Amino acid sequence: MVRIFAKHTWLVAVLTALPFLCSAQEKPLVIPLVPAADWRQVDSQSLPLSAVSKYGGDPAVEQEYGVKALELRTYQLGKKRTQVVVESAPDTVSAYGLLTFYQTPAMTPEKGLQIAIRDANQTLMARGNSFIRFLRGQDSPSSESDYQALLIFVGGSEPSKSAIESLPSSMPPKGLVPGSEKYVLGLEAAKRVLSSFRTDLIGFEQGAQLQLGQYKTGKGTSTLISISYPTPQIARVRFGALTNFLGLNQDQGEDSIYGRRYHSYVFLVLNSGNAGTASALMDQFDVTESVSWDQKYNPERSFTLQVVHMILAILLLTAYLIGACIVAGVLFFLSRRIAAKFFPDSPWGHPDEDQLIRLNLKT
Repeated sequence: MVRIFAKHTWLVAVLTALPFLCSAQEKPLVIPLVPAADWRQVDSQSLPLSAVSKYGGDPAVEQEYGVKALELRTYQLGKKRTQVVVESAPDTVSAYGLLTFYQTPAMTPEKGLQIAIRDANQTLMARGNSFIRFLRGQDSPSSESDYQALLIFVGGSEPSKSAIESLPSSMPPKGLVPGSEKYVLGLEAAKRVLSSFRTDLIGFEQGAQLQLGQYKTGKGTSTLISISYPTPQIARVRFGALTNFLGLNQDQGEDSIYGRRYHSYVFLVLNSGNAGTASALMDQFDVTESVSWDQKYNPERSFTLQVVHMILAILLLTAYLIGACIVAGVLFFLSRRIAAKFFPDSPWGHPDEDQLIRLNLKT
């Protein structure tokens, strides 16, 4: 009996260890979302808009995107410190526009993060209505994991769903030079990205919004521009002005500019060389027109929280009305008492029952 047990001892050992080996092999590899790094904010100061030039910004352009002031934050990890510049824009689109304006083809997307790009000197990020600059200096952490932990600590790994849905559509990806896409909201920014173009004809004062990108076309590079206007009527007038002043769709050699209008959009192509190349670039746009009578609303608050806020607002309004009535009653009472004391001959200070009514009756 002992001999048989000893003979099969190895089999028992294998069967006992097999579940643990299988579970170890089947156990998924867990990659932490936030690398272990104890970052903390140690300083914060407000700066005027003019100070943005110290950090690679352009005050005139920043003002067009709605930025009014800066916040300079300092974060510390051990003995290492990193400065972060936070700029508050009016909305998500403006913050995203600033990121596209400052991005260059040399920048690359930040790994594991959305709407964040980097180069050797800084990382740019758009989160909600905030445009964020992470400055990499001599005191910045040398570890990539520690630096990425700071990015996630400040801005998170991705924007909110509502922020992503509010962003403008991207330029057509076919042939697009990485890092060349721009979203422009004003004349100053347009002058800097389209230095040889009549930017005064675009019509930013009428609500125009411009997107552009550089595209590889054969041996050269062409600029594809998309301009959106509030109404088709404004787009028609502006397209007519561009046609008259720039001679659109006419063969002028290297200076030829081709364009077309769809509803409230105007598309232009610069430096294409010929009409065929320009037409191929503009054909990538697919413009559709639709009318929605009941557009879906995507609130950030849940339905229950909205109901609670509505009830609290009604109660607050009721309290305001009751308080206003009480104050009006007290003022009414005090006005009669003051009138009776300081203006005894005034009828306002004496109740009606105190008045003596005389009837001049003659028999």
